[in-house]
Amino acid sequence: MTSHSSTQTPGTNGRRRSRVDQLVRSTLPQKLPPPANPALLKHAEERADNAQNRLADRITAFSGSMLFVYLHILWFACWIGFGVEKYPFGLLTMIVSLEAIFLSTFVLISQNRADAKRQVQANEQWRTVQEEDRQNDELLSLSKEILKLTQEVHSRQS
Repeated sequence: MTSHSSTQTPGTNGRRRSRVDQLVRSTLPQKLPPPANPALLKHAEERADNAQNRLADRITAFSGSMLFVYLHILWFACWIGFGVEKYPFGLLTMIVSLEAIFLSTFVLISQNRADAKRQVQANEQWRTVQEEDRQNDELLSLSKEILKLTQEVHSRQS
């Protein structure tokens, strides 16, 4: 009797299973890992508090996936193949136009979200630069004090 690894199912080999997993990963929208930057993590948590933001994020993730493309190919093929309407497909054209309007809105929402993230990062970097500047001033002051004390010690030894 052969044993199967945890990624294999009875009757399949590991190669076939990995192809299925690869197809699923390439088709379905993938969830991004949480941000490592604490400021971005806080921003993401604040964004997730709003139901409209969560809905827009889900729609954007789905419409930016290959599953979305495949469903549209299937939908158009069925619409035309089953003769839902005659050429020049006025209703289909209207539906697709309306969908394009909404999708372009979601693209703009996504760009606004990316801009907000960039602003959060820029603010955090600015705070870091200001803190480093303050520390540099403090170190410079301490270095000048050390130099002054060293010169005083040397002048007393001479």
